[in-house]
Amino acid sequence: MKFVVVLFGLSLAVMAAMIFQTLRQELEFRNSKARRLEDLSVAKREEKVIDAIKPQINELKTNLASVMGRMDELKKRKAATEKTEQGVKKDLDACGKTQESTEKNKKDVMNSIAKIKADHAEEKAKAEEQLKSLKQQILDRDKAVCIFADPSIAEARRLCGMDAPH
Repeated sequence: MKFVVVLFGLSLAVMAAMIFQTLRQELEFRNSKARRLEDLSVAKREEKVIDAIKPQINELKTNLASVMGRMDELKKRKAATEKTEQGVKKDLDACGKTQESTEKNKKDVMNSIAKIKADHAEEKAKAEEQLKSLKQQILDRDKAVCIFADPSIAEARRLCGMDAPH
């Protein structure tokens, strides 16, 4: 009979183990089902959020495309402006060189004019000196001639500045 009691106890232990195992599996299954349902609801919410964001993303993409187009246009304008600026700088440099050359020529011409004026003034002074000298010579000759001139002749008196004879 001991055998039956042991067998009965062993059967009860196995049954208890099986019931425990079944209950544990049932709890895990329910837990797994609840997690799956929760994950499914989270996934659906995230899909709704994604669906709500998609139009905004498309709008941002079109805005980005237009901005990129405008940016390309501005880059082209900037390149054209830089090219124009380089041309203007070259023209400005050429103009500066021309101005320097012109200023140098002007300075040379002004120096030449000043030299010519100085030479002219010197020549004028020499000419006036010579003219004065020649006038003096003529007056000296006139006086020498007047000494020999006859005071009775009216024209000789007039040229020599003599008074009429008394």
